[in-house]
Amino acid sequence: MKRPVIVIDFDGHYSGLARSIRKLKIWSEVLPCHATLEEIAARKPLALIVAGDGAALTPELLSRGWPLLVLGQGVKLLARLTGGNPVEQGSIHSTELNSTDPLFADFPEAIELRGKVQAPPGFDVIAGTATEAIAVADKNRKLYGLEFHPAPQQTDILLANFLQGICGLQPNWSAGEYIDQAVEAIRVQVGKEKVICGLSGGVDSAVAAALVHRAVGDQLTCFFVDHGLLRQDEAGEVMKAFAGKGIKVLQIDARQRFLKALKGVADPEAKRKIIGQQFIREFEAAARQLGDAKFLVQGTVYADVIESGSGDAVAVKSHHNVGGLPEEMKFELCEPLRELFKDEVREVGLQLGLSEKIVWRQPFPGPGLGIRVLGEVTEERLNIVRHADAIVREEMAAAGLEREVWQYYAALPNVRSVGVKGGRRTYMELVAVRAVTSIDAMTAEWARLPWEVLERISRRILSEVDQVNRVVYDITPKPPGTIEWE
Repeated sequence: MKRPVIVIDFDGHYSGLARSIRKLKIWSEVLPCHATLEEIAARKPLALIVAGDGAALTPELLSRGWPLLVLGQGVKLLARLTGGNPVEQGSIHSTELNSTDPLFADFPEAIELRGKVQAPPGFDVIAGTATEAIAVADKNRKLYGLEFHPAPQQTDILLANFLQGICGLQPNWSAGEYIDQAVEAIRVQVGKEKVICGLSGGVDSAVAAALVHRAVGDQLTCFFVDHGLLRQDEAGEVMKAFAGKGIKVLQIDARQRFLKALKGVADPEAKRKIIGQQFIREFEAAARQLGDAKFLVQGTVYADVIESGSGDAVAVKSHHNVGGLPEEMKFELCEPLRELFKDEVREVGLQLGLSEKIVWRQPFPGPGLGIRVLGEVTEERLNIVRHADAIVREEMAAAGLEREVWQYYAALPNVRSVGVKGGRRTYMELVAVRAVTSIDAMTAEWARLPWEVLERISRRILSEVDQVNRVVYDITPKPPGTIEWE
């Protein structure tokens, strides 16, 4: 087991710190703020990062001697637990001088403390900012606390300075090493049993299938379930993409069964769970044809696990791969990507020899268009959003933005509005266009698309999709929104 740097997160807000640590090729894991000392110790951490209110800080945790970086309000608790008074902020002023402390080496902004600040015994006040935040350190015990949250560029530098410069940690993992360890783990888990995998055409399921195939070869059979919730022409594209890869893929036409199961259902969580359960029913029927496969491969990634509520964390939503599976499921799960962020999945996929077309395919949720049609899912409404989505993807590709933007799509928000088409009053559907930039899907910013691209998308949807008379562009970041509308 790789020894990690553990990020103890408060309500899922700071789990992106783990991804920043992974960029240093130092293995990191996220635990919720109420993780027990035993859970932490079992992982033999190289260092701890505690973010948020510091609820995880206890005298017992500090007594273990692990290097510690506290970000946020937890600095006050750190002060009390080490025998000092709560840290008091003084008059702090930014100057042209950089702090000389190694924690702030190469910081892009000048930081220096002026004024009187009280720190715990044994701690030095090492820096302050114009926002009246402070940083303290017990350098002998490698305990650091910052009462502010640095900007993203600062965070990367700060983590590198703390983990590499102060703690002396070296890179301890790579994509190639991960593949070797995952292959061995899959062989141990699966043995000689048969394995099935549901291919969606997305990068996660494709890389998971390739990894399992490398481990157990012909023991794996993949099924591509056409649930009727796919993007335009996707079924044919997926089967073509996997042809000649040496991986056995069988196609299942389940369109009518999924639509029947979703009939009359509007609640997004209910839709996700119905889709997940129907997938399992399809796999179970397919497994019986193979003589009852024992294992089901899923392309669950680390962001799915965190967002679905790992440990005591609060769930943002049920992911198809994590929270939508029936309790009576007859399969044992094989999830070889469960510890990887999305960009790491792509890196593994390329090393496994998958084509760039597969690896860089637009992210697509497991429930498909079922959660991009808000409200009840019908054949007619699926056709509307499918056509509009194809236009969005065509125009993004024509503008050369395919790899610059993390994810983009059209959604049907279940809103009708009055308009005029062909000189007549209309009362038709509204289409929402969504495009975001992100690193790991844990956070996202709305993409600043060129106006001319948005104009072409809007004009084409309004002229080519008969049932639509209004197009809007979603400029909501994550958080508070999510990347998908449901």
